Amino acid sequence: MTRITGPRTIRTSALVGAVLLALSACGGGGEATDDGSAAAGGGAPADGELISVGFSQVGAESGWRAANTQSIQDTLTEENGFELSFSDAQQRQENQIQAIRSYIAQDVDVIAFSPVVETGWDAVLEEAAAAEIPVVLTDRAVDTPNEDLYVSFIGSDFVEEGERAGAWVSENLGTEPINVVELQGTTGSAPANDRKEGFESAIADNPNVTITASQTGNFTRAEGRTVMEGFLQSEGAENIDVLFAHNDDMGLGAIEAIEAAGLVPGEDIQIVTIDAVRDGMQALADGKINFIVECNPLLGPDLADIITSVVAGEEVEKRIVVEDQEFDQEAAVEALPDRQY
Repeated sequence: MTRITGPRTIRTSALVGAVLLALSACGGGGEATDDGSAAAGGGAPADGELISVGFSQVGAESGWRAANTQSIQDTLTEENGFELSFSDAQQRQENQIQAIRSYIAQDVDVIAFSPVVETGWDAVLEEAAAAEIPVVLTDRAVDTPNEDLYVSFIGSDFVEEGERAGAWVSENLGTEPINVVELQGTTGSAPANDRKEGFESAIADNPNVTITASQTGNFTRAEGRTVMEGFLQSEGAENIDVLFAHNDDMGLGAIEAIEAAGLVPGEDIQIVTIDAVRDGMQALADGKINFIVECNPLLGPDLADIITSVVAGEEVEKRIVVEDQEFDQEAAVEALPDRQY
């Protein structure tokens, strides 16, 4: 396993210079285009051949995902030597499988995707293997007995993210009995499964910390608000001390519900989230969120580097883990002026 300390790997390839220049164009929560166009620097390989890439994205459920999409589209450009075909699965596995089969039919050089859920991919991955098209996983993993069906997976360690969130709650708030409600990500997805596992592991030895309610908010702000409204009604506001949200967007939706109930987020109910997108960081700086564990979305340059190495026949690491930071209010205030996403 290789770890990288930021949104790029250390590897030599013909496109490294172009890829690193592309990083400056990444980030922001704005809408990304579907044609893969961007104002990134760099140039195509000397032989003029573009690397064709089919990329299937989960959807556009959050600010994190928007930044991730933009990073990929800003980097996999013709100027940098790529021909990108991009699809949005709209959170549906069947759409993603259809897109991957379309890329196989197009005979692209490389297929990359961020899986909606962990299971159910073996058949389509076997089809890609039969067509001799390498597959790279980004952000999320798949659960398969045959790891030879993909060449590399790059993304954060979701279990560790959950552990870091749980450790902060246990050490800073769990000095007395507290009740925690949990907003889970999309059911069956790697980040939802792993962040829950990590959090529960970190609080397991602290009898003061109890998860009293847990429900999916599908990583969206709207569902985060709806589910939090339900928690306030079913549990009673006076019985909720902490909210753990699997991403910032759900936490931001929950803040709306808490404020609508006449409560003060960050004080009446402490809030811990994961991602560290700009809106979440602003809420942390404002004291409405208490702690955030980062999940860096700027994976475009890493993906470009891995794809280039795979096409060149070079060996790549099977698992590349992005190093993420964590933020309290003071750290958020300091980081916000230069935040890329």
